[in-house]
Amino acid sequence: MISNKYVSRYINKWKNGELLMNEKRIQLINHLEEKVLSRDDLYFDEEQINNYIAFSEKWFFPLDDWEKFIAPFIFLYDKENDEVFYSEFFLTMGRGAGKNGVASTWAAYFISSLHGVDGYDVSIVANSEKQAKISFNECFKIVNKNGNEVLNSRHGGEFEAWKSKITGLSTQSIFEYKTSNASSQDGGREGCVIYDEIHEMLDSKIVDVFSGGLGKVRNGRQFFIGTNGYIRNGYYDTKYNESVKVLNGSTDVGGLFPFICELDSVDEVNDPKVWEKANPAFEKPLNKRGKMLMLTVKKDYKKLATEPSGRVAFMTKRMNLPEVDLETAVATEDEIMATNRPFFNLEGKTPIGSLDFGSVRDFASCGLLFRQDDEYAFLNHSFAIKHFCDVHYGYSHTSSSQDGTEEKAPIKKWEQMGLMTVVDEPSLNPMHIVDWFVNMRSEYGVQKIVADNFKLDILRPLLEAEGFEVEMIRRPLSIHPLLAPRIEDGFANKKFIFGDNPLMRWYTRNVYVKNTSFGKQFLKVEEVKRKTDGFQSFVHALYRAEEALEIDLGSTLDIMDGLDF
Repeated sequence: MISNKYVSRYINKWKNGELLMNEKRIQLINHLEEKVLSRDDLYFDEEQINNYIAFSEKWFFPLDDWEKFIAPFIFLYDKENDEVFYSEFFLTMGRGAGKNGVASTWAAYFISSLHGVDGYDVSIVANSEKQAKISFNECFKIVNKNGNEVLNSRHGGEFEAWKSKITGLSTQSIFEYKTSNASSQDGGREGCVIYDEIHEMLDSKIVDVFSGGLGKVRNGRQFFIGTNGYIRNGYYDTKYNESVKVLNGSTDVGGLFPFICELDSVDEVNDPKVWEKANPAFEKPLNKRGKMLMLTVKKDYKKLATEPSGRVAFMTKRMNLPEVDLETAVATEDEIMATNRPFFNLEGKTPIGSLDFGSVRDFASCGLLFRQDDEYAFLNHSFAIKHFCDVHYGYSHTSSSQDGTEEKAPIKKWEQMGLMTVVDEPSLNPMHIVDWFVNMRSEYGVQKIVADNFKLDILRPLLEAEGFEVEMIRRPLSIHPLLAPRIEDGFANKKFIFGDNPLMRWYTRNVYVKNTSFGKQFLKVEEVKRKTDGFQSFVHALYRAEEALEIDLGSTLDIMDGLDF
């Protein structure tokens, strides 16, 4: 058994009802008590813990209980190899909790003589230079503040502070800020990397760059801090999902320390007494900073009565619980993920074919829509021009293991899954589409194809020459208001099935709903990279969904047997 007074105090305050915690933090406490604090092969470095807290409170600010709770785990070591037990820390909470402030204390302490590790460089990385400099500038001001001469090298003190870097003279450790442009960065010899506002990171590229520099100095640490954001399937979601696996015990103990603060449900937003679930700055008793923040957040909340459009930002940034804007999103993330189900038995069902041919120089998408009772299964395949994929997605330079986000689509991975075909042509040869439908007819019996009018003057004769019936939609946007109730109901009641098709889910996430005087329209979130071709093909198929029939072959044969030819 191991213990630390700051850890015990925080846990006991929760058990005594003095703190209100969200489910993820309760899971963390249970996880720590069962899997970490019960061990005897680990130890807390009490000297480092006390030095860090004393250093932070003397030169920066009094630490909150949650910050003191986390500190001991930063200095938790494995007895066998004397290495840190937790090399990664994921801290996510509502805006204003003090993430940047505590990051400043980590950085300054790690390069100091109290930490005492030579060459333990610290980099703070963010999407913009302005964001990256927040914690750096706080340290810079502390070092140069009048009365803090003991810290400033000009007075024989601890740190040499310049506008671009701060050096701990006794350890020759350097603290710098950097932006998350992976192509212009190179992994150094950091002992610690702090990634700020990770909700803005589309993928893991910048983490891969900087984590490659870890290991050259002992006890490497990475801190991932931020509030939730609007990018789904980006790096924030990756780290969040890793954390959930730690908390529910589905992955090995050690390595990642997840401190997740969020509301447990959207309904809790209406009760300020539970806001401390999302923001530990609201833990009682409120200090001066907590009181000021509470006043600000309450004002923001009251504005929602007259400015309801601000609710999405309030839920995401203040309550750390994103709520999809149902006025703009075609479906919630849960509804989109619910399409990831196996198809029902397609045998004996006649599908409707569909096609969206947005441009001969980027994407085209074909599909088959099958129906069984109230459920619709959509089998989709896309074609894309290699040059377009190279320019916008780095197709020729990315590995097949690249993770997908809204903008950095893993084309190569989707191609290997058989979901799309990338062709090295100046413009898309329409015979690729014709051949696909011919193959699908031999397998599923598709006869009718519904398509928009773009390039149909070329495609229609080719398809009809193969015996297909082709229906042209002259003004595709005009059918959207007619189909909106069917689409909304289909997603809400989980009637749509795409199979394990991340490409179709990507298409769907790239769609937003616009309310017009003519009704709802399904449009692109972004004109170039965020493609929607597969979703539009799905919409075209839904236009004739009643023609996707289930044929009872047995009954049909019985009828035919009874006919007198």
